[in-house]
Amino acid sequence: MPTVIDADAFRDRIDERRRGERSFAVVDTRPRESYEGWRIADSIHYFHKPFHEFDVDDFEAETGLVPDDAVVTTCAKGKASLDLAAELEAAGYGDVAVVADGMRGWSRVYDRTAVQLPDAGDDPLDVVQIQRRAKGCLGYLVVGGDPSEAETGLGGSDRVAIAVDVSRHVDEWREAAAARDASIAAVLDTHVHADHLSGGRALADELGVPYYLPAAAAERDVAYAFEPLARNETLGVGGVDVKALATPGHTDDGASYLVGRSALLTGDTLFTDSVGRTELQFAAGDGAADEEAESVGAATGAERLYDSLHGTLLAEPDAVVVCPGHFAVANDGTTGDVVPGEPVTTTVGAARRRLDVLGLDREAFVERITATLPEKPPNYERVIAANRGVESPPDETAAIELELGPNRCAADAGTEPTADDWNET
Repeated sequence: MPTVIDADAFRDRIDERRRGERSFAVVDTRPRESYEGWRIADSIHYFHKPFHEFDVDDFEAETGLVPDDAVVTTCAKGKASLDLAAELEAAGYGDVAVVADGMRGWSRVYDRTAVQLPDAGDDPLDVVQIQRRAKGCLGYLVVGGDPSEAETGLGGSDRVAIAVDVSRHVDEWREAAAARDASIAAVLDTHVHADHLSGGRALADELGVPYYLPAAAAERDVAYAFEPLARNETLGVGGVDVKALATPGHTDDGASYLVGRSALLTGDTLFTDSVGRTELQFAAGDGAADEEAESVGAATGAERLYDSLHGTLLAEPDAVVVCPGHFAVANDGTTGDVVPGEPVTTTVGAARRRLDVLGLDREAFVERITATLPEKPPNYERVIAANRGVESPPDETAAIELELGPNRCAADAGTEPTADDWNET
């Protein structure tokens, strides 16, 4: 029988291959359309279904592989790829493995990495970036408090944490807190997300702690109770202040969180290589239902985004570390200069210097942001509805299907970052 590996073990093999420590080919058996829409980087397509007649000569002609090659197979759920792996073993391939749960399993893979901060002075501060590798979603755990001291701020243990932009797999945040002997005292979202299902409310309910949204989320007809964070309102986290900065543009309710004097959690307002797109809220029916209204909404959002960037975020000191809500994952699985598992950050100063869209005047900025609207995230209208609490996936399978695929929350801003953008802190 072929070796079945879970998605985390597959991630480790991918990283070993990137470092030159292992060599293997990934073969994806899904239909061509699914493969073209979202896949693992450098994978090879070969369509296969269980019980189809397998022709090893056809396989080798189409993929260029031979029995001496190591192969890892994947598909949507792990069934067709298991059947193909068995056929390959029977044909003489000696090193074949299968990704359990296929692309569904891959969509659940996370990395955790510490964000390197400038000298925080007396702030007892850790920021952990929690990366959802296949989607490019980034969430955070902000940890304050000295284990040797009893004063805590929000919580009741020596180290206190807040969880920000939590994805559906909430255990990642619980485990990150446990690894730092911290208790999660509050859960925050930067806005009502369009590309993935938020796990913020679920985590807050599990832990019995407050769940916060920016106060402006009340205007988006959010159908559940939350604690509103007003403009410039501050939470104390183990001796560290977390300040809510209103940064509308991507959505009307968008906020960024200033952590002490060191970091900005910018959600979908500012990325390391671009800025947030501005039409998704309106395209999803929050006040608009046609292309004209969407265009007007995109332009209005772009004007607000310009003000949020220049009047709020770029007004912070150059050394403040920008911690965005996403990194870009292309349909072919590539991530540009981003290395998954390594921090995805820039600084206020580096963003100002390197992102040409930030050098435009207001009129040119709005024109750039609205000129070409990128492809929308899969199922974004239903994802927004779920995150507003007006719709809910009936089961785990439906939730998986709803958010499969990469995020697409950045504007096609035509920025030209360099490799130094990711490293300057």
